[in-house]
Amino acid sequence: MPKIVITPERFARIRQLLEHRQPDLTVLMDNVNKPHNLSAIVRSCDAVGIETVHAVSQDKIIRNRQSAARGSDKWVRLRLHDGTKDAVGFLRKQGMQILVAHVGEGSVDFREMDYTVPTAIVMGAELHGPSGAAIDRADSLIHVPMQGMVESLNVSVAAAVILFEAQRQRMDAGLYDKPGFPESYLKRRLFELAYPVVSKKLSEQGLDYPELDAGGRIVRHRR
Repeated sequence: MPKIVITPERFARIRQLLEHRQPDLTVLMDNVNKPHNLSAIVRSCDAVGIETVHAVSQDKIIRNRQSAARGSDKWVRLRLHDGTKDAVGFLRKQGMQILVAHVGEGSVDFREMDYTVPTAIVMGAELHGPSGAAIDRADSLIHVPMQGMVESLNVSVAAAVILFEAQRQRMDAGLYDKPGFPESYLKRRLFELAYPVVSKKLSEQGLDYPELDAGGRIVRHRR
């Protein structure tokens, strides 16, 4: 195994990042296709402590762009789904409420929602908004109130506005004060983020990750 060194300070920062992650808060990008919007949404998700972002598209070009967003922020996982119905079903099985950003009949101010419960926020395509499949399966429709001539915000901006309201509520409720993931997941993910090249090689070989000491150094057991 190559000699790779991570500073204790950086290791501690990565662990702190993971301990603040919110496993029951996420975003589903429903046919969002512009690279800069995809990247911006992923970055906002990282900023509020989301571990996994979801995306779906029936369009091959859009799907390729979504897949490319994996590299826009190595700190956030991206899971692609075959269709909106499948994606919403997957999230609902995790016990999440489905909030779809859409201005329509019955849509409410996004600030009226409770984001301290497990929540998936669905953001739709830049021009056409969320798909009918997403709207039909929503628990609630939400929107950002507008006071000017512009009818709507850019999708990545709207996502950020909603996400930071979710963060505010969760901080007030103390949900960032203790780890949301089990220790076994934290240890594995910590190794992947601290040693991305090594972890990739070990995964490809089907090998377990070695232990790390308190400073982030790989523990080498004597044979």
